[in-house]
Amino acid sequence: QQLRQNFYSNVCPNVENIVRGAVTTKFQQTFTTVPATLRLFFHDCFVQGCDASVFIASTPNNQAEKDHPDNLSLAGDGFDTVIKAKAAVDAIPGCTNKVSCADILAMATRDVIALSGGPSYAVELGRLDGISSTSSSVTGKLPKPDFNLDQLNSMFIGNGLSQVDMIALSAAHTLGFSHCKEFSNRLYNFSPSNKVDPTLNKTYVAQLKLDCPKNVDPEIAINMDPNTPRAFDNMYFKNLQQSMGLFTSDQVLFTDSRSKATVNTWASDSTAFEKAFVTAMTNLGNVGVKTGSNGNIRHDCAVFN
Repeated sequence: QQLRQNFYSNVCPNVENIVRGAVTTKFQQTFTTVPATLRLFFHDCFVQGCDASVFIASTPNNQAEKDHPDNLSLAGDGFDTVIKAKAAVDAIPGCTNKVSCADILAMATRDVIALSGGPSYAVELGRLDGISSTSSSVTGKLPKPDFNLDQLNSMFIGNGLSQVDMIALSAAHTLGFSHCKEFSNRLYNFSPSNKVDPTLNKTYVAQLKLDCPKNVDPEIAINMDPNTPRAFDNMYFKNLQQSMGLFTSDQVLFTDSRSKATVNTWASDSTAFEKAFVTAMTNLGNVGVKTGSNGNIRHDCAVFN
């Protein structure tokens, strides 16, 4: 997949600064920009590759990816960040319609990570935008909150990502929020013998029950990291050590012996975690990349040319 750094150096040499400027403005307006953009990148790449197909609006003849139930919770701020950055790029003579929506999303994702205290890294570019987007293509392609380690590994390996990549990318849950309905079974209806998931920290359970009472509005959202929800850091792994992983798919990284050592290492070594995260994000950005006649550069991220 011929991605490379400085891909646009001859056509739009200042593209990274233009995107960063637009992303920074959006970030200053709302912190949701950060988790929304990061999650959007993941949801895009895991369905038909990193090709901005998640942006396409549905038409009477086609229900697109973004209208699949698994994508309905994607926050509008992620889409808006990329659309604003695309407009800023296209406003520069020489750059107009030269930079793909898929690459702008990859750059914007790197920028929101850095803006929230995470590592900055050189992003590889050269993706084309996809020419297909269907709701049906999403089914079974995204991890579920109740996945065990085997299910997580199988889904990530299917995209060419290792267990180490998977654990690193899971730490995106150090930012952003989730809706009560995604984990309420762990509080009230876990199994016939245990109403509450026994792997959950008791104090954390009490707090979650306050935030998400039994018949709460399913759209109520709570922070995924109760300690530093606005910082990109290694707190996610420290929380797992305290049995404070919000999803079963988070906590299993600590309860399963095959992944526990990695969690412990990164909980105590943020530098090692950040290095692994950059590698994982680079690998994620290579998934299913479109080149040649398999894609193009969209004029409008939400509409096929």
